[in-house]
Order: sequence, then C-alpha cells, then structure tokens
Amino acid sequence: MKSEKMQSQEMQREAEKKIRQPIVTVVGHVDHGKTSLLDCFRGTNVQAGEAGGITQKISFTKCPYEQIKKACPLVDKQGIHLEIPGFLFIDTPGHAAFTNLRKRGGSLADLAILVVSIKEGIKPQTAEVLQILKTNKTPFLIALNKIDTISGWKTNLDKNLKESIDGQAMNVKQEFDEAFLTFQGALSEHGFDSELYYEIIDFTKKIAIVPCSARTKEGIPELMLVLCGLSQRFLKERLCFSEEAKGVILEIKKEKSLDYIEGILYDGVLKEGNEIAIASFGDVLVSKVRAIEEIQPLSFKYEAIKTISAATGARLHLTNKEGVLPGMPFQKVNNNLDKIREAFKKEISGVINVDKEGIIIKAESLGSLEALMTLLKQENIKIAKAGIGDIGKTDIVSAKANLEINPLNAVVLGFNVGFEENLDKGNVEIIRHDVIYKLIEDLQKWRGEKAKEIERERMLSLAPICKLEILKNYVFRNSNPAIFGVKVVGGKLKVGARLIDESGEEIARVKSIQMDKKSAQEVSEGKEVAIALPGIYFDRKIGEKRFLYSELTANQFKNFKKNKDLLSSNELKVLQEIADIKSRKGDWGI
Repeated sequence: MKSEKMQSQEMQREAEKKIRQPIVTVVGHVDHGKTSLLDCFRGTNVQAGEAGGITQKISFTKCPYEQIKKACPLVDKQGIHLEIPGFLFIDTPGHAAFTNLRKRGGSLADLAILVVSIKEGIKPQTAEVLQILKTNKTPFLIALNKIDTISGWKTNLDKNLKESIDGQAMNVKQEFDEAFLTFQGALSEHGFDSELYYEIIDFTKKIAIVPCSARTKEGIPELMLVLCGLSQRFLKERLCFSEEAKGVILEIKKEKSLDYIEGILYDGVLKEGNEIAIASFGDVLVSKVRAIEEIQPLSFKYEAIKTISAATGARLHLTNKEGVLPGMPFQKVNNNLDKIREAFKKEISGVINVDKEGIIIKAESLGSLEALMTLLKQENIKIAKAGIGDIGKTDIVSAKANLEINPLNAVVLGFNVGFEENLDKGNVEIIRHDVIYKLIEDLQKWRGEKAKEIERERMLSLAPICKLEILKNYVFRNSNPAIFGVKVVGGKLKVGARLIDESGEEIARVKSIQMDKKSAQEVSEGKEVAIALPGIYFDRKIGEKRFLYSELTANQFKNFKKNKDLLSSNELKVLQEIADIKSRKGDWGI
C-alpha cells in the first residue's frame, strides 16, 4: 500500500507533465475477443470469469507505464520515449452503447481498438460500431484477431509480426491474404481506407490493421506499439491536463448497505469534500463528494484515496444521490454553478432532440440513449419521447396516444432496460433487447407486420370476406326479421354486410349480430352467433341452403387479389369460392 504522501507526490509529477492517460475503448462484435485481448495487455484472465465468456458490464482498467513496457518490449527495443503515463482501458459488452460513452464535445474515448475476428469479418455489431465511431470522429485502430485459427498457421513469438506472416507456408499465407483483402474491401464499403500497420506511411489517412492472436499473444506487442505511437503522436493536445475536474457517471451501484456512483474522471483533479454538479433532465443535481475510492492498476479492486487525477475510474460516495442517472456528465463546482447549469442544459437538449411524433424509447444511460437515437435516425425512424431507465407507466401512456395518431408508433423500445412490475401495456407493443441492431431489426419487423395488419383491416372494413354455415337447429324467428344461428367458417362477419347464397342470389343485409347474449358489431372466424336478416322468411328463402357468403363487386375482388398476401389461407379459399359463384352466374364479366 502506498502512503498518502507518495500518492500525492506521484500525482504532482503527473500534473507537472500536463499529460493525462488516454482513455481507450475496446469495441467490436460479441465473442470476437475484446476481453481476451485486454487480458494480454494487463496480464490477467478476466475472460474465464465472465458469464458465458461475454462481458456483462462496462469495466475499466488502469494500465500504467510499467505495464505498457512489460506488454510491449518493443517500446524499449526501439528506443521510444513515452510521455503518456499509461492507459485507461474501457472493456465493454457486445452492444454498441459503449462507443457512445460520452463527454461534452464528443466521445469519452480518446482512441478505440476495434476487435474483429479474421474469419468472421464485419458482423452486424461491427458495422454498428463503425457507424458510431465515424459519427463521433473517434480515432481507432483494428486488432484483426484469431490469426491462429487460420488452417496450418505457425505461431512464432521469436520473430516480429511481419516476418511471421511472410514466413508462413504458401497455402497458409494465401488464406491469410484472402481473409485480409476481403476484410479490407468490406471496410472500404463502410468508408474507411485501411492497410497493414507496417505498410502505412501516413497514419492520418489510413486505418491501421494489426493482425494478432489474443490466445497465443502473437501480434500483441505490435498492437500496443501502434496504440502508443498513435497516442503519442496525435493525442498530445487532447490529453492536456485541465484544472477543471470533469467526468461521466457510468453506474449507480448498491453493495450491502453502501450506495455509490461508479464513474470516470476524464479531466482535472477531484478531492474528497469537493462539490460536484451532475447533469439531469431537469435542473442540475449538486452534491458533496463524501469519499473517493480509486480503481487500482491492473485490478478490479478499489482503494480509498483523498484525491484522484484524470484519467481514472472511481467510486464516488455522495451526500446526495437522488435522481442521478447513468451516462450523465459531472463537473466540480467552483463558484461557476450557473455556467455549468447552462452548459449541461445545452448538452442534454443536444442529445435528446426529439420529433413532434414518433416512437417512445428508453435506454440504460445517456450514452446508450444517444447511440440508439443516432442509429434510429439513420433508419429514418422518428422519436417522440426518449428517456433513461426502465419502461414505466408514463411511457405506455405516451405510446397509447399514438394508437389514434399512427398505430405504427404505438410502441416502446427498450435498450438494455427492464420494466416496472405489474405494467399494463394494453394495445402498446414493448420491444426490448441488449443489442441495438437487433432492437431496430425487431422494430422494423413488427412495423412491417403491423402495417400489413392495418392494411388488411382497412380492406376488410371496406368489403369483408365472409363464409357462413347455417345452423338449422337454431332458428329463433322465421321472419320480421329472420333470426337464426350461423358459424363463421371463414373471414369476418360484420353488421351491415350484404349476403348472397351459393347460387349468387342476394339474400339480405345483416341487421344485427348477437354473441353470448350480447350485441356485436363484428365476429371473427370460428365463432357461432345469431344474426338478424330483415325482409325474408327463413323457411322459404334459406331453409334449404347450407352456406351464405359476403357480396363482393368485381373491383373489390381485384383489390383483394392484388393484395392477397394480406389474406389468410382460409380467406383466400373463401375468396375463390365467391369468384366461382360469380363465374357460374356470369357476374363480373367472367
């Protein structure tokens, strides 16, 4: 354990350098090896402890200068003098929210490592990540992982990566080249010009690709070397240390009787006892920092400390936690609360930019909400209301209002959130997922089915398709009007429907329908009901008949035929029977 004096001296030296640790986000498709890659950097084995080998929550790791040199001996071998004090790595779940961990002015990450499996290439989540990296203008490099899965690949840790690739057997090298060129072409389709890192002359013009294997450690030193080089060369100004303490809330956590805030301090110095302002959807929340625990280097353990310096991960024990939301920015208050309040208001309104009408969305944090909104807007999906946290009653009420305006918007989308207990959703659709592209995919699928259902209902309201079987044992009145039982064999029966018999002769309009001793306006297939037909005698007109059908005009038939994909197989069968009746009678010009 370091003494407080030693910690203070180290922090002073760091502040004098005026260069903070770069924040590096490790991103990519689920199971492409993000956590395994980080394990190589930090010398741990977190991957084995994760549920199903998939990272469950965003976590951060401080990787100090000494560990960089250990993970990458090339730094010393090539005589590189590093000015950065280390890295703060953010390991993330497979979904895309992480790439939009945000701070004022853009992404929280200074750099990103996009991990891609060489054999799988760009999967939907990879494409999602690329889109958000492009939107945020976040610089990144690519770890082309799992090169050891190429058939016949020989790992040689004594050679540098270029020599190892060039020294593979001809058929192995050919398979590598094909996989690499395929991936490079796919990247190009997403608007990125890329090349193997050792072929690049100008890193500002091309994305560096570093082939590697997190399992065998081949290519890991080169990956760290490129990461150090990019940080040193292009991030100096961005890494300049500021006196203003600024950070982002990641999670609100509870452990036993303790409540605390987990977050990242990305700029400045924060001390125990300082007052901070936290952004919210209403007025800013102001609280004193009662205690600070800082994440320890290469560890998931925390240590109580009086002062922390950016960039670092920390637990903050606050005097006021009421209303704190994940993803919200915070800043130390120093006689500038009004200025902070104005800045936060501008920032939140910039994120939550909604339309006059649209769907309702909820997400777990401000960053994930922004990521979801970005991708929904790219799909031209309008958003009427957006918020953080579980889906609740007010969200359902907002979505219900859309049933009248536009039923396709009567839906609540939830990204990585739950919903309140005993929630009555009524006719509102709730779609939830922890992967954005799946969430949008499910929304579009539901909307497509809903649009067909609406069109089908519209068509059937104009001209219901119906086949009725007469229940001769249930004749309740012979005339004025005739009331008897029928079974809806196919389609839908509605009050006012014109009925014909099997020869095409018009019988009457349905005056009323009764089901279970109650009046009904319409009944669906399979139901047995009593109907009233005015102006006829049951015995004379339909006593000998077995079926009745709804009357259709030639134009109505053509419209149904044109939209037959909206009809069920039974409705199509009934439609054909009506067409046959009309054909025999010579109607419709058939």
